[in-house]
Amino acid sequence: MKRTGEGRELVVGLDPARDWRLPLSWAADEAHRRRLVLHLVVAVPSQRDSHRAGGTLHQMAQRQAGEGALEEALNWARGRHPTLEATGDLLEGPPASVLRGLSQGARMLVLGSRHLSRTEEFLSAGALVVPVAAQAACPVVVVGDAEHVTQRPPYLVVGIDGSECSRAALTFAYEEADVRGAQLRAISVWQPPALRLHDAQAAPQSQGRMLGETTAGWPEKYPDVVLKHEVLVGHPVEELATAAEHALAVVVGRRGTGGYSGMHLGSVVHGLLHRAHCPVVTVPVV
Repeated sequence: MKRTGEGRELVVGLDPARDWRLPLSWAADEAHRRRLVLHLVVAVPSQRDSHRAGGTLHQMAQRQAGEGALEEALNWARGRHPTLEATGDLLEGPPASVLRGLSQGARMLVLGSRHLSRTEEFLSAGALVVPVAAQAACPVVVVGDAEHVTQRPPYLVVGIDGSECSRAALTFAYEEADVRGAQLRAISVWQPPALRLHDAQAAPQSQGRMLGETTAGWPEKYPDVVLKHEVLVGHPVEELATAAEHALAVVVGRRGTGGYSGMHLGSVVHGLLHRAHCPVVTVPVV
């Protein structure tokens, strides 16, 4: 069966200036479950990019902070899972560019998030989540809040709209649900138009048929995963975020490679990155 990624590495982008324990704990647990290599990365500016006075000293301080964070994070991850294979690298270059490059050969990429507003995300010098999620070649997991492991039975939410990218999301979601022993809630959201030109009953029924067609055959591939279909009415971001309130994660697909600024990242994906209170997984079409 084709997996959502062929690489053996789970890459984690670390920011020494922020608390990395939440995204790293998610990544270490996931790498342990899937028997992947955990690859921790800190990106620092290249020496060639330093032109201002005192830039070299600033760079040295950044490198020292990065090396210290890598050593501490590696020890922390190995302490959490003693059998885990973990490596760390201090790489030169803009963090978004470095991580996008590493995504080419990774199974998945994990980032932390500060839940910045859209304006803050675009204007922040350290903006990372949106451009990486928009262009990474592998699934990107954004961990801004802890997963809800106390919910019984545990479940994941996957957004389905019948498109090729939502099928890619479904592939990842089924794989993850199987690995986690979790249920899967496949959700389609119908947003009524401002002008009621559609039959209020026919549209949800059509969404339900689409859900059945999109998920056809998957229960046979993953017989241990309990699948539930749900058609919700409202704004897709709000409905998916609410449905994932107690989820392990919410999984959505994205089209294309997007622009560097992330402006072309789908509005639903972008909205969930700022609204959902569980890890958000963005899956590209491969």
